Amino acid sequence: MDFFALTIDSLVGFFALFVLTKILGKSQITQITAFDFIAALVLGELVGNALFDDKAGVLAIIYAVFLWGFLIYGTEFITQKIASSRELLEGKPSIVIRNGKLQRDAMKKAKLDLNQLQHLLRSKDTFSIQEVEFAVFETDGTISVLKKSLKQGPTREDLNAKPERVVLPYSVIIDGEIVLDNLQEAQLTEDWLRNELKKQEVNDPTQIFYAEWDEVGGLYVQPY
Repeated sequence: MDFFALTIDSLVGFFALFVLTKILGKSQITQITAFDFIAALVLGELVGNALFDDKAGVLAIIYAVFLWGFLIYGTEFITQKIASSRELLEGKPSIVIRNGKLQRDAMKKAKLDLNQLQHLLRSKDTFSIQEVEFAVFETDGTISVLKKSLKQGPTREDLNAKPERVVLPYSVIIDGEIVLDNLQEAQLTEDWLRNELKKQEVNDPTQIFYAEWDEVGGLYVQPY
């Protein structure tokens, strides 16, 4: 193996990708669409193959990188000039919680399950779905959250109020299935859960899309 040639090819590939990133702008880093994801994979594959292919040299690397750069730039140009192309090329945000209610159809269309949604909400410092009025699943895979008015500021510190004990909500039913691990963690039993469901006129947990419990608010249930 010619280590000198490999070093030169690696440096050229690195700086070519760096220059391409600068040309395309920061939005390509922070807002990854489906096309951007594919382009990143292909660029990495092209550069990687060029590095270890004896027949491919510096010109091949530069050509491959900037060919895909041209395609990415062309796509961005089209989406800026033709509004109707944006949904196809960049995707469309989905409202997955509307007026405090989970939108099952929108979640299904976006290929987003409850566990993924909870993970995204926690990344926004939201540990209970009950706190959310609206949640939008963005095209880059992140989520934007608008909390219910009573869950927004001012803070207790702003009002000089005494601190209260913070409780952690537990998801006890997801997609019609009882989450036994969470029940055990909350020191609750399946019999207790079924009795609580009967109080809300629910006889079968499979009828429930999502349910959570906390010490303050009790059991929150949303049927299918």
